[in-house]
Amino acid sequence: MATINQLTAVDSLQSSDQLAVYDSSNGDARKSSLNVLLTWMQSNLTFTETQFPSYTTQYAAPSASGFDIQVTDGSNNIHLILTPTAGYAVGEITLPAVANCIDKQEVLVNCTQQVTTLTVDGNGATAVTGEPASLAADDFFRLKYDLTTKTWYRVG
Repeated sequence: MATINQLTAVDSLQSSDQLAVYDSSNGDARKSSLNVLLTWMQSNLTFTETQFPSYTTQYAAPSASGFDIQVTDGSNNIHLILTPTAGYAVGEITLPAVANCIDKQEVLVNCTQQVTTLTVDGNGATAVTGEPASLAADDFFRLKYDLTTKTWYRVG
């Protein structure tokens, strides 16, 4: 019988291809198709929203210095994509109203142009901790809301 290292390698797989497995209920080696493995994985592995949060995308293209972008109010995670028409001296981002936020809600911000002085308005939050005071071109940051302290914390 060949060992694993003596087997020929394959470059692509099909669901009907077989894998060697040790079946502990029978105490010996058996075979199983990739399709059976996939079914087992789908039944036994769960990925929670906490591990991989989904985001609703919001777009904004400010065209003058002194802009104020209101992040969509509600309990969704938001990915705000800022595409200013140029680099600006001053800009503000207003977060969702605290009354509508949920624990662990996130706001992810990407910006394609420089904003020299940036203000992040907590919109009723006790605090916004670690928010950037400026953004470079192609910069980003992520904030997460904590319901207990009513605070937005920078997490990325």
